[in-house]
Amino acid sequence: MDTIFISDLRVDAVIGVFEWERRISQTLSFDIEMGADIRKAAASDDLKDTINYKAVAKRVISYVQESRVQLVETLAERLAELILTEFNVGWIRLRVNKPGAVRHAQDVGVIIERGQRSK
Repeated sequence: MDTIFISDLRVDAVIGVFEWERRISQTLSFDIEMGADIRKAAASDDLKDTINYKAVAKRVISYVQESRVQLVETLAERLAELILTEFNVGWIRLRVNKPGAVRHAQDVGVIIERGQRSK
């Protein structure tokens, strides 16, 4: 299984459990790894034979900006499911970073893996 990735995709979102967080927008960062067999695309040199990472990025941005969840865990789970189903991805590793959420820490967040990695 090959990996197509998007690194440090930054999106502003309303997210958080505290009342003050519900009134502001915070920047989240996403690292997305998607399992794919790229051999067909490599042979055809045609975008239709691979995962279009620009389309994935645009969909993630749109979804995150519209979401109003409280937890990064919820957002990660929903995004993983969205990417798996809408882009026919067999496996995903998704890291959601919420910089500045904890004082004295540069970054906090979650990393989830969903789907089945093929060998």
